[in-house]
Amino acid sequence: MINILFVCSGNSVRSQMAEGLGRAMSDGNCEIKSAGTMPIGVHPDTVACMKEI
Repeated sequence: MINILFVCSGNSVRSQMAEGLGRAMSDGNCEIKSAGTMPIGVHPDTVACMKEI
């Protein structure tokens, strides 16, 4: 199993999107997570953007 962690400052946009895309592209042999150094929660635009992808 491969572990991948995406980290950004707020874990509200970049790392959340990277986690979502990574999970979508994974063939199931990866555990993918995201985190922030000062997490503030998911930005609503992040969810809207990911729905378009």
